[in-house]
Amino acid sequence: MGSYLPHTPQERARMLKALGLDSLEGLFGQIPPQVMLPHGVALPPGVSEMEALEEMRALAQQNTRYALTLRGAGCYDHYIPPLVSRMAAKEEFVTAYTPYQAELSQGVLQTIFEFQTHVCALTGMDASNASVYDGATAAAEAAVMCRDRKRRVALVSAAAHPDVRSVVSTYAFGSGDETRVVPLKDGVTDAAALEACLRDDTACFLVQQPNFYGCLEDVEALFALCRSRGVKCVLVQNPMTFAMLKSGAEVGADIVCGDAQPFGLPMSFGGPSLGYMACVDALKRRLPGRIVGQTTDAQGRRAFVLTLQAREQHIRREKASSNICSNQAHCALTASIYLNYMGP
Repeated sequence: MGSYLPHTPQERARMLKALGLDSLEGLFGQIPPQVMLPHGVALPPGVSEMEALEEMRALAQQNTRYALTLRGAGCYDHYIPPLVSRMAAKEEFVTAYTPYQAELSQGVLQTIFEFQTHVCALTGMDASNASVYDGATAAAEAAVMCRDRKRRVALVSAAAHPDVRSVVSTYAFGSGDETRVVPLKDGVTDAAALEACLRDDTACFLVQQPNFYGCLEDVEALFALCRSRGVKCVLVQNPMTFAMLKSGAEVGADIVCGDAQPFGLPMSFGGPSLGYMACVDALKRRLPGRIVGQTTDAQGRRAFVLTLQAREQHIRREKASSNICSNQAHCALTASIYLNYMGP
């Protein structure tokens, strides 16, 4: 495919002229010369498909398979019942595309709706979406949801996953906002330090439960401090722990988010994963991605549609706070099958 060019030389010349350029190299004029590769990449000659497979098999034989994996840091090896992957692999699910045409997409819309229902039941929140890439992205999007004209600073616990803190900071840098880290004390967030960090420009405080070190945070007390100063509360939680710990609603969270990878998704060398997000009713119009709603059709039958699309990029793009356009519906479907199979 490296030699495939869809445009004729004459078409390329007309496009370059319209751009005011003499050559294709001019398109890359803003890139510093020191990072360019003047002679291309030194790659070995190509091989046949059979030769490539033989080489890959030889490499695979060098792998060591362990019966027990103690690695993790956000992506863990959970037991997945065979039924989950078997159901998720049905071709009507695997071949489903983005559900823009509700009339033709009732099946996939229902699976998204069921996932949202599960998330709301687990978190105690009022509304959920079903289209965030992973837990770190969900946390960053949650911080964006909390900002307004006067409050542009997000506080993040130092006990949150380093990747989560990094993505939150990257989002803030891109929009000219600020992220500040709340220090630790004895492996958990320092409540006194948090209180000192709460200012009039603070939009939200983000804490992880359990935190990166495996310790349980006193989330209720931390969130009580935040609410007393008008600061929104973001809870990043391993969703499996909602079976034992209090829900986001019970601890006073405004937004609950995290990674739903524990719900039937394999590690797969780090992805794809599934970020979940849920919030209180007052913030539902700020949720990024897609939200599926239940309604009735012209014949009075149960039906599903994409709803609250005024907050979507393709309706009011100039006012969008997020650029998440992709669809994680198959990962959400897999998580829904897992939750239905495992039961309450």
